[in-house]
Amino acid sequence: MRSLEQNAIEIRGARQNNLKGIDLRIPKNVITVFTGVSGSGKSSLVFGTIAAESQRQLNDTFPPYIRHRLPYYGQPDVDEINNLTTAIIINQKRIGENVRSTVGTASDIYTLLRLLFSRMGKPFVGFSNIFSFNHPSGMCSHCEGLGIASTIDVKKLVNEDKSLNDGAIEYPTFAPGTWRWRRYAHSGLFDNNKKISDYSAEERQLLLYADNIVPANPSPDWPKSARFEGIIPRFTRSYLVKNNKEYKSEEFKDIVSMKQCPICHGQRLNKQILSCLIQGKSIGDCVDMPIVELNQFMATLAEPSVSTLINALKERLASMCSVGLGYLNLNRPTTTLSGGEAQRLKMVRHLGSSLTGMTYIIDEPSTGLHPADITKLNTLIQQLRDKGNTILMVEHDPDVIKIADHVIDLGPEAGDNGGTITYQGDLDGLRTSGTLTGKYLFQTTRLNRTPKKPIGYLPVRNATLHNLKEISIDIPLGIMLAVSGVAGSGKSSMMGEVVPLCANAIVIDQKPIHTSKRSHIASWSGIFDHIRERFALVNHVDKSWFSPNAKGGCPECKGLGVIETDLAFMDSISLPCEACQGQRFNQKALNYKYKGKTIVDLMNLSITQATDFFAGDSQIHPTLVSIQDVGLGYMRLGESLAHLSGGECQRLKLASYLNNKGNVYVFDEPTTGLHPSDVTILITLFHRLVEQGNSVMIIEHNMEVIAEADWVIDLGEGAGTAGGQIMFSGTPQAMFETGNSLTADYLRQHCR
Repeated sequence: MRSLEQNAIEIRGARQNNLKGIDLRIPKNVITVFTGVSGSGKSSLVFGTIAAESQRQLNDTFPPYIRHRLPYYGQPDVDEINNLTTAIIINQKRIGENVRSTVGTASDIYTLLRLLFSRMGKPFVGFSNIFSFNHPSGMCSHCEGLGIASTIDVKKLVNEDKSLNDGAIEYPTFAPGTWRWRRYAHSGLFDNNKKISDYSAEERQLLLYADNIVPANPSPDWPKSARFEGIIPRFTRSYLVKNNKEYKSEEFKDIVSMKQCPICHGQRLNKQILSCLIQGKSIGDCVDMPIVELNQFMATLAEPSVSTLINALKERLASMCSVGLGYLNLNRPTTTLSGGEAQRLKMVRHLGSSLTGMTYIIDEPSTGLHPADITKLNTLIQQLRDKGNTILMVEHDPDVIKIADHVIDLGPEAGDNGGTITYQGDLDGLRTSGTLTGKYLFQTTRLNRTPKKPIGYLPVRNATLHNLKEISIDIPLGIMLAVSGVAGSGKSSMMGEVVPLCANAIVIDQKPIHTSKRSHIASWSGIFDHIRERFALVNHVDKSWFSPNAKGGCPECKGLGVIETDLAFMDSISLPCEACQGQRFNQKALNYKYKGKTIVDLMNLSITQATDFFAGDSQIHPTLVSIQDVGLGYMRLGESLAHLSGGECQRLKLASYLNNKGNVYVFDEPTTGLHPSDVTILITLFHRLVEQGNSVMIIEHNMEVIAEADWVIDLGEGAGTAGGQIMFSGTPQAMFETGNSLTADYLRQHCR
């Protein structure tokens, strides 16, 4: 335990979100971990207050034209913050949407590798920049450096039984009325009411494949000097050549098949560049290796003239392995990484930095990590501290919390019942503090010694998806199944083989709930319409008065609650609407009440409060009970879905399925972001689903979930090519007694 220095970050009157005007001193140059139940105010304090103010003040030092290109941070609701240092935020947000971004480019390892091949590779083909798959002279000309080739299914893109006016081009951005559709409908080249199947061969060729044509008789709505472009070249130019988000849309995936480029075989570079070798390996071979193997290859190189470069590569690759990313390869697109993988990748970049006196703010770094990898992660975090930096972490995992020099526990509960400091001090003091964290953090995990028997089995035979090594196994049904193993061992791949075999499979992951920025918990869950009907009935008015998107909306802010002002080359400003004080509704709507509350009063209730308010209402109350049962009782009824974390999104999805039966539920690390006390609640829900006649399958690292399961399937023994095998299949007790894997070792450490 390190001694706490007097120099500290001082906070006075922090009131961001649910914080109750707290005063706090946070010691510098040590590891401080912030604990507390979900919704207790940890993120409001660490990210919404400390990180936001540090970033805001730092951004203010830049000229306006640079500030405009930086993320905007509003001033947090706090009286005073002193002794702040520059904050580096290492969160779990995905790394960009650029399909050309890879693990190698994001970690800067590929830059070092390019330099190595330009100095050491034979034959010499050029300097380091030419080894880039983004360089015109280096990229594969067939796939333009993407490593994947695209094939458009014309029959799915163009419905021949429809005319242009009927929407023959079946892609959202080409729908009738869109500006892309007008380029065909107003070209004067076609009969817009004629089915495509009735087109002549010439008309069909013109519609699909023409390029750079000047229409002879366009309609008056045709843009002057515009050129006509067929559907296929237009779609190719818009969506296959540009780097854009369309690659993730379901419509795109239905029309375009993405396969490995047949020319470069996914290595992104042309033949000349790939002819340059080091000990028989091209740079393409190197980026295709798992990082752990590439590190071993670097250890075999002995060239005095580039020894510094080789050592830098080995150090960076070793750091990747130390945070459990050794199974990745450098060619892996960053768009395919999980939040936890992206976070650890960012952390590796900072480890190589020579900066000191910084404040690193890290959001639940244990996410997605097996206990075996957490030990390596802890070493990395301690190294960042030992270089002379301050570490602030939000964390629930006991194995990460144990490296804390200082602990700040928030609570006592969530939402309005949170937002205060319930404990501050060392780890030993937390044990006897009496807080929820102190109570649950150090308890011994109980082993399920009376597991439920399977009601049947789902056979999986010779599974080879990704790194699976021809796995054959019978998946038990009608029980709570935990699928364990280190990150990259093949857990998700195995469940990816299982889901298509189940017609009644329901996958509940942590992906955001895709809705508009106006959506909230009440609208998504379906009860907002019922609430509006109640208001309309007792007030004898139309229910549209109780929607901010209709008659009830504030006319100034259009029901958004904020006014956004674009200041061109300066930061845009978003301020609460003065007309409605951020309440989104106009005054007439607020004159109406239901049981003494306005629509705004009601939407500001927590789920728990709303459950009591609507007791006895058969259309509203059951839904609220389900949301409360999944541990989201602290959230407001009108909470924007954009504010929910991945774990909260997952639990909200679960709430809509709580009373179903006969389904196979597949959960992806559902304990992410959960306090140990909330994990206990979640396990109870899993058992409840099983008792209702469902099968529950959980991809998980949490030892409490694994210990409480009825059956465990453990994959490993390592990650990537070292994984993909069944290490154990049986009850938790059998795993505890006879299991021979990393998971079994940690189960024995955690259980009694």
